[in-house]
Amino acid sequence: MKARRFVAVVLAATLLLLGLALGGWWLVWQRSPLQLQHQGLILPRSARFVPRQAALSLFLLTDAEEPVRYARAVAPTRQRRQAADAVARLRDGAFAAAGLDYRDELAGWLGPETGLALFAADGAGEPRGWLLALQSRDGDGARRFLQRFWQTRSLAGTGLQVSSYRGMGLISGRAALVGQEPVPVATALIDDDLVLLASGRGVLEQALDVSQIDELNQAADPPFRQALARLEQGAVLLTLRPSGLEPWLGFPGGAPGGLRSLVASLRPQGRQLAVEALIQSIQSDAIPPGEEASTAADDPSGPWTPRLDPSEAEALLDGLRGEVVRLALLQDPAHWPDAWRPLLEQALLGQGGGLPTLVASLDAGPLLWSEGPLGWLLGTRADQPAPAALQPALEDLGLVASTLAAPAAGQGLQVWTHLEATSASRRRGDATSQLEVSLAGARAADGERAWWGQTLAVLEERRSAGSGPRPLRRALDELGLPEAPLQWAVAADPARALLRSWSSWRLLSALAGQPLAEDVEGLALALEPDAGGLHLQARIHYG
Repeated sequence: MKARRFVAVVLAATLLLLGLALGGWWLVWQRSPLQLQHQGLILPRSARFVPRQAALSLFLLTDAEEPVRYARAVAPTRQRRQAADAVARLRDGAFAAAGLDYRDELAGWLGPETGLALFAADGAGEPRGWLLALQSRDGDGARRFLQRFWQTRSLAGTGLQVSSYRGMGLISGRAALVGQEPVPVATALIDDDLVLLASGRGVLEQALDVSQIDELNQAADPPFRQALARLEQGAVLLTLRPSGLEPWLGFPGGAPGGLRSLVASLRPQGRQLAVEALIQSIQSDAIPPGEEASTAADDPSGPWTPRLDPSEAEALLDGLRGEVVRLALLQDPAHWPDAWRPLLEQALLGQGGGLPTLVASLDAGPLLWSEGPLGWLLGTRADQPAPAALQPALEDLGLVASTLAAPAAGQGLQVWTHLEATSASRRRGDATSQLEVSLAGARAADGERAWWGQTLAVLEERRSAGSGPRPLRRALDELGLPEAPLQWAVAADPARALLRSWSSWRLLSALAGQPLAEDVEGLALALEPDAGGLHLQARIHYG
């Protein structure tokens, strides 16, 4: 009997200790910065004050200290302080660009949501107005901030105007923001815990107006709310209208034809930054509710309606060998919409013409494109396209077709060469050397596949090298869209070069006060048709 009681006491104590341990672990996990990877998207409270026509809106849906703690947690041991400092400088620089000192003015009270909206740019590319929303983590922080904000900025003799609008107290004047010349600024305090700062009284009054009319504010916009439900997770939420693509996102040539809006979420994922976006076209406004899926799949005018066959893509990837720094899988590039064809030619193939573009223009897919030190390489089905279909266009380019009797790689090797007159300075006294032959491309048949190479060396490398581009293949797999008709990945060096050339990335580097591309180890992107638009997945890989 006593033994039974003893066993019961030991069992109860064990269960109690186990429960306490699990409870403690759960509390630690809930407060862990790694939870940022799984943060669910919520409707931003400040979206209620953002007009739907805002060209850009950006919402940070977490405490501003959380990204710093996350960077420290996932960085290699020797680089933790460096990673945390880089993220902290980027955060401080972003608030400094808005005229605020994060450490002195915001760190003590700023809560779990920060919102920014920029309005349509003028002819010089400057925004016509901006709105900043700061949520307080306690009831007194926002009020104390406003008091100090106007107190310190009024010492320079700024005249303040205090008024009431829609039952809210407004303070406006020309404030000397940190490190800037005095500019028009207006502020309001909402429900004692939300501070609105705007570039003038007119912008702030507009924000208060739209907050009272659901048909005008972003929070009640049906496409915006649907996008939140689709995206599900994210620590940062971004929305863009066509007028915001070129000046603030740096999209070359402005908005693609038919673009209505873009909603994107950003979240960390290990040592990656994951980006997911829904791009809505103007045509989607005409799709009746409940018919999105069938319309998106059946409408021939929609972009990239075909789906990539994963088994076909896998077969092409299995046939790829050698060193590769750029890799893309394309489905039906021959029928891509004209508005997106420059993206195919410039961003993917890196060619304004020549054999790669001609092959892509006639190929129904799947098509594999890669680039390495030895040149570009295309992989297609053996009959997609047939060499004879290219002949008229190749002749227009001055290319001569021929067949090698003893191919160095594969069977049935065809080459296209370009003949040009040799300049007098290059003949070096040899009067008979009047023509120069250059290789424009070659094609080797290999069973059910055809491989098109820039050089014979790249075809030989594909045939004889021991392994393929595993890191780039893994990057495509991590995107989780195996049927996407556009899948693209690049290694470290081209990824860094691409980011350095992007104006928005240069702006982020300027805010951080240091280059931000040096630790990037690669980029990957997938794009697929979606109901009335496009669905994008992207990853930035860090070392």
